[in-house]
Amino acid sequence: MIKNILLGCLAILLIIGGSNVVNAKTWDKVFPKSDKVEIKKVEFTNRFGITLVGDLYTPKGLNKNEKYLAIAISGPFGAVKEQSSGLYAQNLAERGFVTLAFDPSFTGESKGTPRHVASPDINTEDFSAAVDYLSNLDIVNPDKIGILGICGFGGFAINAAAMDTRIKATVASTMYDITRVSAKGYNDSVDEQQRYENKIALNKQRTQDFKNGNFKGADGLPEKLTGQEPQFVKDYWGYYKTKRGFHSRSINSNGKWNITSSLSLINMPILQYAPEIRSAVLIVHGENAHSRYMGEDAFKKLKGNNKELFIVKGANHVDLYDGGDKNAIPFDKIETFYKEYLK
Repeated sequence: MIKNILLGCLAILLIIGGSNVVNAKTWDKVFPKSDKVEIKKVEFTNRFGITLVGDLYTPKGLNKNEKYLAIAISGPFGAVKEQSSGLYAQNLAERGFVTLAFDPSFTGESKGTPRHVASPDINTEDFSAAVDYLSNLDIVNPDKIGILGICGFGGFAINAAAMDTRIKATVASTMYDITRVSAKGYNDSVDEQQRYENKIALNKQRTQDFKNGNFKGADGLPEKLTGQEPQFVKDYWGYYKTKRGFHSRSINSNGKWNITSSLSLINMPILQYAPEIRSAVLIVHGENAHSRYMGEDAFKKLKGNNKELFIVKGANHVDLYDGGDKNAIPFDKIETFYKEYLK
């Protein structure tokens, strides 16, 4: 049964206080540096007392007397700010936004122990903590802040928008509902009995973790492909395990999730109050993404004429991490959306 849980967690994987400025002296991102933006590393604290670390991207030649539109960005699930979220942040900063790409609690350069833990509550709060930080910057208009979540943090972003009325516009790109896939598997293939057996195994593991004084990690991506893996696993591997997207601090590239994180994800579904979101939401998905159904189902929950589902033709899930070979990320669409609803 533990083997089944490990496979389930692989599916999940593939599946303020004040602030301090930290100098970012060397380029450690997986994408080329733009000469059109300035970047500085910052720290801020969430409501649980966890210090988060992010990269603040600002347009070069910033007018310090102007109040800019701002966007907080995180994801994918198991990634770090030096990967997709930083790419999104840099591109949008080139287009005139102040952007903050941050590592969620327990991951990357952000604090919190044990490491490599996910939480539907804390990871939703991380977005609000980023809004706290941006709202208090002199160069940001606190009434014109949006958020952007990629993959699993697309789901957390929508969840944050349901709670935090300061968020005026939300983009969820190639989104996962991590709580849904944790509880029900892909395409809701796990029934109540299977879920119960999974919980038995996970709770046995908790007992063993306490005895051992450490936390067992879930299976991650294989070091080498056999060729027999599902296509979406190959797609993930092609990003996280190659020069295209590998980063040493990324769980998906070089680590393992704490396996018992699945318990809270199973037990606390997000998006329950998504129908009550009054601010604007844009959900972006690839036409061929294995996760597309999660974005479409999330969109069905939303109400109002300021909600939109945008499908990128020919793109799979991972193509929206960095554009792939199709330049699949619709940055023009995203820019237009934010400028319309953060006006």
